[in-house]
Formats: sequence, structure tokens, C-alpha cells
Amino acid sequence: MRIALTGNPNSGKTTMYNALTGSNEKVGNWAGVTVSKKEHAIKKFYSNNQELMAVDLPGAYSMSPFTSEESITSTYVRSENPDVIINIVDATNLSRSLFFTTQLLELGIPMVVALNKSDINVKKETEINVELLSKELGCPVIKTVSTSKEGLNDLIHTAIKQMNQAQNAPYHHKNIDLTNRNEVEKADRERFKFVNEIVKKVEKRNMLTKEKNINDKIDTILTNKWLGIPIFAMVMYFVFEISQVWIGKPIADWLVGYLEMFQGWVGALIANANPLLSALLVDGIIGGVIAVIGFLPLVMVMYFLIALLEDCGYMARVAVVLDPIFKKVGLSGKSVIPFVITIGCAVPGIMASRTIRNERERRATAMLAPFMPCGAKIPVISLFAGAFFDNAGWVSTLMYLTGIILIFFGALLINKIVGYKARKSFFIIELPEYKIPSLWQAFKSMCNRGWAYIVKAATIILLCNTVVQIMQTFTWSLTVAETADASILASIASPFAYILFPIVGVLSWQLAAAAVTGFIAKENVVGTLAVCFVGLENLIDTEELVLMQGAGEEVAGVIAITKIAALAYLMFNLYTPPCFAAIGAMNAEMKSSKWVWGGIGLQFSVGFIVAYLVYTLGTLMTAPETLNLVGALAGLGIVCIIIITISILIKNTNQKLKDEYSLNNK
Repeated sequence: MRIALTGNPNSGKTTMYNALTGSNEKVGNWAGVTVSKKEHAIKKFYSNNQELMAVDLPGAYSMSPFTSEESITSTYVRSENPDVIINIVDATNLSRSLFFTTQLLELGIPMVVALNKSDINVKKETEINVELLSKELGCPVIKTVSTSKEGLNDLIHTAIKQMNQAQNAPYHHKNIDLTNRNEVEKADRERFKFVNEIVKKVEKRNMLTKEKNINDKIDTILTNKWLGIPIFAMVMYFVFEISQVWIGKPIADWLVGYLEMFQGWVGALIANANPLLSALLVDGIIGGVIAVIGFLPLVMVMYFLIALLEDCGYMARVAVVLDPIFKKVGLSGKSVIPFVITIGCAVPGIMASRTIRNERERRATAMLAPFMPCGAKIPVISLFAGAFFDNAGWVSTLMYLTGIILIFFGALLINKIVGYKARKSFFIIELPEYKIPSLWQAFKSMCNRGWAYIVKAATIILLCNTVVQIMQTFTWSLTVAETADASILASIASPFAYILFPIVGVLSWQLAAAAVTGFIAKENVVGTLAVCFVGLENLIDTEELVLMQGAGEEVAGVIAITKIAALAYLMFNLYTPPCFAAIGAMNAEMKSSKWVWGGIGLQFSVGFIVAYLVYTLGTLMTAPETLNLVGALAGLGIVCIIIITISILIKNTNQKLKDEYSLNNK
């Protein structure tokens, strides 16, 4: 038996799905969190040992889809024949929710209405006559509170009973021609009239909605056009300061101590083994993975704080604040949602772009989202902040602000290249009620994301570090390399070092190797640097993993680049194309190879130009005598090639628009 969970965005649908199934799907107090179908067995204690499957569908306002995630819901309900529908209705916004309910009733599928968030209505002194509402709709209505699991047992038992009964909806619109705009508008007007009549009968409010409540007063500050952005910047600054300096770093230092004890224990076990085996296993493989895992507390604290911001309702306000600015570059407030989600991980962030109806805007958002540093990039940021900038919190803040700026410039560039025509657009978003965020939900979200981080470290990163260590240890003739410079890894990475030369000022195959492996997973940058600079005794005369200890001067001395070069190299890794998984998500959302390759080209070009300008201009301002003229000119040549290529693309687009204009005027 399959039970489809449907409802408007932010109705508590995914929270109910998690409560019923024991899953840990992402939830948030804003629209656009669920963008694909999820399916899982319902817990046995709800179903009396009967095999039940819950299907969590993306939020939708109508069965006539306007966005791709709404089409997933519409197609599933119409074509997959679920046995029963549980329509989650937001009790705090009954009139809006019931519009979708009436459309579902017309399908003739057995249905139960879950009147969710009923606890909030008690606080707002609002009463809903459940019996009368059930009679008006012609289907059972059960009060529920997803967060506390209240009413869920009754809901499932009622759904099972309802499955075997005919659905008798009192309201029908049959044989509507969806292509006929007049018919659809007439049907919608009648539907709204029907819903409003029901609401008048069943809902009693003791608090007038015209009155300005505490939510409205807070919104006048947080969504103010002058104060909103500085407040958002300050909030994010404290998120990074708390996660990477105040709380995250002390926990990381504690964890590193135990990880190093484990590394020493393994080393003692194989103390009498072949020295090459010890170097491969202890220093290379284990050391490289530990270098990544050691940053886990910083990442998890950040995940926890972001989850709290999402749950309390603040992130929806951020979309409102940034919408006017985003409109000026051809995007909208809906693009903010993917960008914010990307702070956790680029893959779901890119997938969230499917909530955007306009195709060009959706593709541009998916292309630009990776400019926001994700959780995988936190270890890279933290490594260089600790090694070169004494763990300064401003490094993380600067990286994220730079990402936002690049998104704006990238959007303008995309508009020029594709020939964007200005159009009047409207951004409509539901602002959820402010609430005290659930610490338990935030903890579960943190653990879920943290576990994914650990799994990646134990699989992809472990495999990559193993390959890197083996390639660094042996020559092409499969003999042990006398020096790392004679290794397989050095010979492969050396050509890429010439690309990095204009932005770091030195030819370092180690930095090149780390940048290349970063395209597999960004955490590999840290792991590869640990392997390359720590793995062999002839490179570092110490038994400690200095990259993990954040011993600034030691690490900076080992890598042998200036602070400006370190900042440039950091930006190159953050703003060039993301990991393979994120590129795959881009391909899935864009559905165009031309756009995907264009996005990769844009990301690489932007990352290189930003890094080149930071290194060149920064060096000229701080130590001009150290600037390598050959590298500066080579980098300038690459920048010129990029600019010329973009200019040609823009020129071709303008010519195409002129030809279309001339053709239309003939």
C-alpha cells in the first residue's frame, strides 16, 4: 500500500514523512526544500505490521504545474495510482491550502486531510471545526502536529480505512480544457469561492489578521531594504566565527589529538614492517584521511547553525531581502534558496534550482550556485586560514562574500552572452511564522550531513589519497623514487603547475596535484597536500602532521608561498569548477550539454582571473620586487584569451539579436 504525502510547500510534509518512516530527509521552514520524490517504508508500530510505503512528494500549490518539482507531484498523483493520499494542510493558512485540496479531491483517489500545525493555531487563538470541515470536503480530517508526532497513528489508521471506501467529493470540475485559459480562470474563480465559503464556516479567529503581530514587527527590521543585507552579513559572519574559531576549532584540536594517537598506534603495530609500507599506510593513507576528518567539527558546527537558521524562518527573509538586487542581474529571490542550500552542499543546492520556472534563470542559478563555498570547501579554507592567517575568522567571511559578488558578476556575464531581455517579474514567497528552532532537528541534520562527510572521507578521499601516495612513492619503472620530484605524481602534476605559476609565483607540482584531485572532491585538496608535504621523511623532518596542527609558520614554510599567493591559491580552488558530483547535478538540471560546458568554462575562467588578480595586485601592493614578470605576463595572456573569447560570444549574440529584430520588422 502506497501513501502519497502531498501539500503546499512549508506545510510540514517532510517532517511528517520523517516521523512516519524514521528517515532523516532535509526539512526547513521555507519552500523549496523537497525537490524530488522520496519513498520509504512506514514504521511498523504505525501500520500494525501491514506493509505501507510513504511517498514524500515536492510541495505544490496546484495540480497544473508551474515548476519542474510541481510537475513531479502532479505526474505521480495522476499516473502512479497511489492507494491513498494524505493531503497535509497548513492549519494556520487554511484558505491557501484548501485550493490544492479541492483539486486532489476531484481525482477520485481515496484521501485523508492532515490538519497540520494545529498547535500553532492554539497559540494564535484560532479554532477550526474539524467535523464540519470533514463534512464540507467529503473526506476525513485529522488534526496532527508533525514535530511531536501527535495524531499520526490516527492518521495512518484512517488512511487505511479510507482506501477501501469510495471518495465522494462535493465539488467537481470535470472535462476542463487546460489549454483554454478562460475555462481554467473560470474554474479557479469558482474554486476560490468554494474554498472561501468553507473557511468562513469552519474557522473562527479571535485575533484579527489585520493587527500587526510580533512577526510583522520583526520583519520590518530583517527585511528592511537598508538593514536587511548588513544584518544578513553579520549573521553569516557569526556563523563562521562560531563554527571555525570559537567552538569548532577547540573541538577540532581535541579530535586531532585522538586521531594522532590512533595514527601513532597503527605506526607502532607495523614498526618492524617494511619502511615503505609504513610510509604508505601511516603517513600517506591514514595521515591524508585524518587531515580531512580533523576538520569535521568545524563543518558540523556550521551545519548545525545553518539548520537553526533554516528552521526558525530566517532564510525565507533572506530571499526577500536579496530579491531586488538579484532582479537587477536577471535572477530573482528564488535563486537565493539554491545559493543558501549550497553552503551545506553544492549538489542539493543545484537541485533546488528546479523550483525556478524560467528556464534561463534556472540554468544560470545552477551554473552560479557552486560559487558559494560548500561544506566540502571548509577544510580547505580552514587549512589556509590556520597556516597563513593565524586562524582569522575574516578569511571564511571574505570567501563567502566574494562568492556572492562573483554570483552577481557571473549573472551579468551570462545575460550578455545569452542575450537576456529585461522583463517585469514578480517574486512571491510565503514567509513562515517565526518559531524557536528545534535543537533536535538541527542535531539530526548536522549528524546526517556529517555522516555523509565521513562516508566520503572513508571512500572517495581514502581511495584518492591511496592513489596519490602510491604515485608519489614510485617512479614509472615501479621502483621507489629517491626523491618525490622523480615520482609518477610529480611527472603528471608538473604540467598543471605551469597553469598555477601565474597565481602562486612558484612552480609547485604538489600544489598542482592537490588542485587536480580537488575536482574529484574538494576535501582532497587537504588530503593531497598532507600526503605530498608530510608523507616522506626527506620532505619534512617531523613525525607530527603539521598541516592538521595548523602550525602557521611551519606549514607556510613547507608550502613555501607567500600569504598573498596562499590566498590566491585558496580562491582558485574555491571558485573553479566544483566536484564531479556537483557537475553531474548541473548536467541533470540544465539538460543541455552546451550550458554545462559553458558553466564549467565560466567557473574555470572566473576562478583563474580572480586568483590572478589577487596574487598580482596583492604582490604589487605588498612586495613588488618578488613578482615574477614571466608568470605575470603569462597569466595576463590567459586572461586576455578568456576576455577575447567572451567578447566574441557576446558579439555573436548581439548580431543574432539584430538579425532577429530585422527579420521581425520585415
